[in-house]
Amino acid sequence: MVDATIWKRIKEETAEQGVTLVAVSKKKPVGDIEELYKLGERNFGENYVQELIEKQPLLPGDIHWHYIGHLQTNKVKYIAKFVHLIHAVDSFKLLQEIDKQAGKHERVIDVLLQLHVAEEETKHGLDNTELVEFLDTYEAQKAQLSHVRIRGLMGMATFTDDMEQVRREFRQIKNMHNFVRDSYFITKDYFNTCSMGMSSDYKIAIEEGSTMVRIGSSIFGER
Repeated sequence: MVDATIWKRIKEETAEQGVTLVAVSKKKPVGDIEELYKLGERNFGENYVQELIEKQPLLPGDIHWHYIGHLQTNKVKYIAKFVHLIHAVDSFKLLQEIDKQAGKHERVIDVLLQLHVAEEETKHGLDNTELVEFLDTYEAQKAQLSHVRIRGLMGMATFTDDMEQVRREFRQIKNMHNFVRDSYFITKDYFNTCSMGMSSDYKIAIEEGSTMVRIGSSIFGER
C-alpha cells in the first residue's frame, strides 16, 4: 500500500535540493505503481528483469524505468528497448552488452557505474582501482561504444546502525565521483549523477552530495 503522505514529503524534500527520487517498486503490484503514478511520480526502480518486463507493458509509456539490481549480460536484451537508466554497471563486459543491445533499438542507454565501499562482500561493484581501470579501458574503446552513456556513479553504504560509518562511505563515493568528473573526458557534459541513499539513510546521503536517492519501503511499505 502506498503511503501518499510520506511520498509527498520526500518528493518535496528532494525536489527542493535538486535531488531525483526513484520510487523502488520491486515486488509491488501494478496497482501500487499506478496509484503513485497518478500522484505524479514518474521514476520507478526495479531489481528483477522478469518482474520489470511483466510490469512495463501494463503501465503508462512515460514512466522512467530504472533498473537498479545486479544485471546479467544475457538479460540486457529484454529491457534495452525501454529502460531509462541502468544503475549498477560493474564490469566492462556488461557495458559492452548494453551498448550492443541499445544499438539494435537505435537508442542510447544511460548507465551508472557501481562503486563498492560497503563492508558486506555480498554487495557488487568496483573498487577504486578497478573503477580507474574500467574508465581507462572505456577511454581507449569509446569510439566503439556509441550507444551507451556513463552518467555517473552509484553505491550503497554498509547496512549498519553506525551512521557515522554510513556517512564516511557516502563521502568516499562522492569523492570518487568528483575525481572521475574532474579527470576523465566523459564527465564534461553529462557526468552529473551520484546515486546513493535509500529509505534508512537518504538524508545523510543528500548531505554528502547525493543527486539521486532510491526509496522503497518508506513509500510502499515493507516487502
